[in-house]
Amino acid sequence: MASLPTTMDAIIPKLMTCETEVLVQVIFAVLAVVLAGMAFMKKEKTAMHPTEFQKFKLAKKEIISHDTRRFTFDLQTPKTKLGLPIGQHITLRFTDENGKNHQRSYTPVTSDEVLGSVTFVIKVYKAGVHPKFPEGGKMSQHLDSLQIGDSIEMRGPKGHMEYLGQGNFTLKLMRKPLQHRCAKHFGMIAGGTGITPMLQVIQAIFRDQKDKTTTMSLLYANQTEEDILVRKELEILAAEYPNRFKLHYTLDRPTEEWKGSTGFVDKTMVKSHVLSETTSKTDTQVLMCGPPPMLKFACIPALKEL
Repeated sequence: MASLPTTMDAIIPKLMTCETEVLVQVIFAVLAVVLAGMAFMKKEKTAMHPTEFQKFKLAKKEIISHDTRRFTFDLQTPKTKLGLPIGQHITLRFTDENGKNHQRSYTPVTSDEVLGSVTFVIKVYKAGVHPKFPEGGKMSQHLDSLQIGDSIEMRGPKGHMEYLGQGNFTLKLMRKPLQHRCAKHFGMIAGGTGITPMLQVIQAIFRDQKDKTTTMSLLYANQTEEDILVRKELEILAAEYPNRFKLHYTLDRPTEEWKGSTGFVDKTMVKSHVLSETTSKTDTQVLMCGPPPMLKFACIPALKEL
């Protein structure tokens, strides 16, 4: 859109009549209304608020596996946009029977393209299953206990990265200025529920009709084959874009029939299934999300060796 003139001289010739002065006032009044309308449109109201928690009602709950659920919450209206930049997440909060607040951040599997609702795929960590975490996951168990119509508090967006499209993204690290980066290839390493931020970026890249060249590869680690989340969605994308998206799994406890990799993420896996043979390291951005021990003791050391 062409820029608007910034001075009266640029709009009409300078004339010394009362009628002209009235005309000028009318023109500027009309311009003010137009600009105000444009500003309002730019500030389109979305569901999320960055600093205030709001309540959202559970509309649907689906059982994906013995410990994984798909939760869909209604937004304020059927036409409300979520308002979540690609690469960021949402904080959920509830108050327990003792008055204690519990918070945890999740990345939804739906984006701003879906109006009126937001959906999360969440693994439920039940009490008494893992000896190191006898109480299980407070938030995931609370979500699993919700009935249709019950509410959970949400706040967002939140996060250090924002994907802008066509390989461009920003990164804001603590106590550092905003960084603008660009990549031709995104190498991704995910563990467990850390897959949802990766799926968010993958889907955004393939939705962009202007982007025909950005490539991705994903190494997804889990304990067992049953633990692989959003597997159907990932494999559909891998089949649809075989030249732009490579998908590989590794399991800690595979069955005899398993055909993927076995064991923790290591240098060989990263080289074969994360980095690109046709893209330089300077044009590659590695994204990681998963359990802290996996990142600290497996992923980061493997990357440093390459």
